[in-house]
Amino acid sequence: MTVFYVRKENYPVADKKLLLIDGNSITFRAFYALYRQLDNFVSPEGLHTNAIYTFKNMLDSILKQLEPTNILVAFDAGKVTFRTKMYKEYKGGRQKTPNELIEQLPFVREMLTDLGITSYELDQYEADDIIGTMAKKGEEAGYEVAIVTGDKDLTQLASAKTTVYITKVGVGELEAYTPEHMEEVNGVTPTEFIDMKALMGDNSDNYPGVTGVGPKTASKLIQEYGSVEGIYDHLDDITAKKLKQNLINDRDQAFLAKKLATINRESPVEVSLADTEIQAVDNEKLRTFYERLGFKSFLKELGADNIGEKVEDKNYEYSELTQANLSELTSQKSETLSFHLEMLGDNYHLAQFVGFALKFADELYVSDDVTLLQQAPLKAWLEDAAIEKSVFDLKRTFVGLHRLGIEATGLSYDMLLASYLVNNENNSNDLGEIAHLYQDYSVDTDLDVYGKGKKQAVPATPLLFQHLAAKVSVIEKLKGHLLELLKDHEQDGLYDEVEIPTAKVLAQMEITGVKVLPSTLLELENEFATRLVEMEADIYREAGERFNLNSPKQLGHILFEKLGLPPLKKTKTGYSTSVEVLEQLRSQSPIVDQVLNYRQISKIQSTYVKGLLDVIQPDGRIHTRYLQTLTATGRLSSVDPNLQNIPTRTEEGKQIRKAFVPTDPEGYIFSCDYSQVELRVLAHVSGDENMQEAFKTGYDIHSHTAMKIFHLDSPDQVTPLMRRHAKAVNFGIVYGISDYGLSKNLGITRKQAKEFIENYFEQYPQIKQYMDDAIKMARENGYAETLMHRRRYLPDIHAKNFTVRSFAERTAINSPIQGSAADIIKVAMINMQKKLVELKLKSKMILQVHDELIFDVPKDELEIMKRIVPEVMQDAITLDVPLIADSGWGHNWYDAK
Repeated sequence: MTVFYVRKENYPVADKKLLLIDGNSITFRAFYALYRQLDNFVSPEGLHTNAIYTFKNMLDSILKQLEPTNILVAFDAGKVTFRTKMYKEYKGGRQKTPNELIEQLPFVREMLTDLGITSYELDQYEADDIIGTMAKKGEEAGYEVAIVTGDKDLTQLASAKTTVYITKVGVGELEAYTPEHMEEVNGVTPTEFIDMKALMGDNSDNYPGVTGVGPKTASKLIQEYGSVEGIYDHLDDITAKKLKQNLINDRDQAFLAKKLATINRESPVEVSLADTEIQAVDNEKLRTFYERLGFKSFLKELGADNIGEKVEDKNYEYSELTQANLSELTSQKSETLSFHLEMLGDNYHLAQFVGFALKFADELYVSDDVTLLQQAPLKAWLEDAAIEKSVFDLKRTFVGLHRLGIEATGLSYDMLLASYLVNNENNSNDLGEIAHLYQDYSVDTDLDVYGKGKKQAVPATPLLFQHLAAKVSVIEKLKGHLLELLKDHEQDGLYDEVEIPTAKVLAQMEITGVKVLPSTLLELENEFATRLVEMEADIYREAGERFNLNSPKQLGHILFEKLGLPPLKKTKTGYSTSVEVLEQLRSQSPIVDQVLNYRQISKIQSTYVKGLLDVIQPDGRIHTRYLQTLTATGRLSSVDPNLQNIPTRTEEGKQIRKAFVPTDPEGYIFSCDYSQVELRVLAHVSGDENMQEAFKTGYDIHSHTAMKIFHLDSPDQVTPLMRRHAKAVNFGIVYGISDYGLSKNLGITRKQAKEFIENYFEQYPQIKQYMDDAIKMARENGYAETLMHRRRYLPDIHAKNFTVRSFAERTAINSPIQGSAADIIKVAMINMQKKLVELKLKSKMILQVHDELIFDVPKDELEIMKRIVPEVMQDAITLDVPLIADSGWGHNWYDAK
């Protein structure tokens, strides 16, 4: 909500609050907050607007929280400052500011002026210096001072009168840095923080400190000696030889760094405190500004008096479709139509029907009577393949209509899938929320209309009809824009040839479902119940008393107080008894192993045995839903229930699969899955000749890798443990694993892990080159891309924080591999469904579990399925190495593996 400010006269000085905003820092954060939606935020004139839009939202949130009377937004004037004269490499290593951000900066300044807020820049000085100088002026004049920035360098300005607020993840979320907080976080005072920076140097600002000195050492030195000068005055007192020598060698660097790190609080700023008083908003200029940039939501915040007729009215003209006027549609013809079927709830296999909306030519019809869809001409239209239909969610619509006895065809446009491909970080399935991403606020979100959770209810008819009309209209309205964005991203092929056909295949799979035997699950339930009682008795015997096994507090008392096991971790409520903690204590007492086994069986019992029994439908089948727009990699996810996550590592978990059976008692469950598909994709995208040769000649890739990292001459020398280690390296490399991560996974030293990785890259040199190139491309483009042009946006690839940036770099390496594997299995599903139809087979594709496809196969079709399924899967895409698919079959899913 827009906050309106006017000049407030005759304030007592003690009640005045000066807010100083680091303009460059906040604008930079605003730009990357919506970087994934960059192409969605474009003005009618073609200007990118994501930074301006988010800056405004952040500003509103900041003003609401801090309630200042005076504001100044400071900007950098340019790259050349008094610091670059001292050290020409200052800030020299920074990435070039994106042009899409540079073009928005003048408009941020213009918006601030229209909002009555002063902005300022000063030649040869940075925004930090302006803020430091104005903060000093404010303190001296008795003002309360607040500084908002994303740069912790400004925390050196914190004092009894000044609080520095650091922006965190999220629009307007702030962390307050006071002198007390500074000492708690860094162990030093705000002014001593300058000396810490001098010792550490700053990679972001590109100036060195003292070699080998990090935050902990720097803090310790400053706590002991007070300042850089104090350290060098007492150099002889430092006993650590290497540290002392580094301090001697880098003395000049340390003192230079202190000068560079120190904010100039005496800058020749020409702005007075009076100039920072908030002025009245210029509504007319602001309205013109928002109209020019296409900010409809901000226009609405100004109020109807200010925007006149310029904001699109939410009300839509429609006709209510009834039994009485249904016949009027018979004579009307259209080659295209937009259609929306409304259901209440996520699980469209069971959801209550609410109504529908239909738009063709210039006519818009709505109704809350879905039985009208079962009558002519609507049923005929929906089943006519010659009429192209645009919907919000193709799969949901298809399944919903199927429940009404309508076999829809001609479903050619899916707004949800189009939006997902353009911006796969937004996984909302709410049409209103997605429309808002494209700055169309003409349709309310479902939460606004229906409420939430148990409070969900169908609204009164006028509101419902308006909501349905808005939804079907926005489907049509955004279609051209989204399809154009897909074409610009070279994703139209991925959309038309992969995602849309996949949605149709998944709809058929979900409708078919998978047959599950309740009797098998009930047998397992009884077996596990008996075992759990026996396991409880064993645990109580070992503990010497009965207690509540499901109470972490009581279990913690037994393990760490009564039995004296070492507590590895504490929580707010007591000892941690997490799986991670107990795994480390497994060897120290039999009771730990017993508790872990008990938890494992208990989870299988509650989640899978009882859980699956609850969702078997009257037809004897489970109808899961596949989420096609959830993951950023393109992998499918199964929910209601999740059939991709049935345990396979334990025998008890595997037993669950015995309940999954074919339709025909004499039939088969047929399973076929890709062998090491991600590694094969890696061999292809990297072009590594050694890895490609291993796959082409049929070597066991893990044994092949083991030979190289352990310097062996023959595969016969590879032990199972060596192969396991090599497998961890192979898959770890795909995920950009570090030597530290590998050492933890394998329980080896970090030195050994580092040696494994070095040997790996020595054997597969082009994979190292691929990894470097993938990170470089992500930095240049802002995203990683699969073989089929699926994008994964990576705004954190430029983050200052090492951990955050490193995760983005690992994602840049992995996404093209994991995402391409996801695309390949989708192509295999599409081609397999075509083959089943082409050969008129009765076999049905019923499940997809990542790299595995599962079929319900009649007895007389088993032999042909053995032949065609691996063929189709292996021919899904042509890589530089062969794809291999391995098959299995049995009278239940357990036996098929």
